[in-house]
Amino acid sequence: MQRLIAVVLTALTIWGGSARAEQVTDQTMMVGRAVTTVERLRTDANFGQTMTDLLGRARAVLIIPDLVKGGFILGAQYGTGVLLAKTKDGRWSGPAFYSVAAGSIGLQIGLQDAEAIYVIMNDGGLEAVVENQFKAGAGAGVAVATIGAGAEANTTTNAGVDIYTFSKAVGLYGGAALDGAGILPRHAWNSAYYGGNPTPEDILFTRKNDSRQADRLRNMLSR
Repeated sequence: MQRLIAVVLTALTIWGGSARAEQVTDQTMMVGRAVTTVERLRTDANFGQTMTDLLGRARAVLIIPDLVKGGFILGAQYGTGVLLAKTKDGRWSGPAFYSVAAGSIGLQIGLQDAEAIYVIMNDGGLEAVVENQFKAGAGAGVAVATIGAGAEANTTTNAGVDIYTFSKAVGLYGGAALDGAGILPRHAWNSAYYGGNPTPEDILFTRKNDSRQADRLRNMLSR
């Protein structure tokens, strides 16, 4: 209940506290939940200063406030979140809405609800996400490192890592891997949030579309 209240208050704060309830859409709620996820994971003792250091050098970030994974023999993973890219001068783009989905077969049972942040360090990692290359698993040719409880402190010194993953989960599963995941833009959500029919490139790269509603999220990423 406390988490739900925090999510609602965050979304309302984006509107400066003066918005009417009917103005809070699924998209503004998702941006507010992304703010809460970044704040929660950046203050987690398991991650310490690591996430802050990586975000300062990041090329982009994919934030999934609710990544649900479950199954019995057949497994599935699904979540919706936002992708933001950063320019060389440190300015974050507006959020582009994406979904993440994956399936698996094998000995597995359980249910997990995780908050996940993927800190993308270079153009190669960003290209793999935008072009949905993770559906092929290892064929994406992108090095991914997981940081969290039990991870070595020197993980961030590993050369050649394209994406660092942070996740905080409740349930029987562990991790928040991208291998085999389909990462697809939610065009209807981007259209509803910005108006018109923007592409992810319009939001992330040419920046034809932006929204002041995302200012708090950008500020949180820049701290």
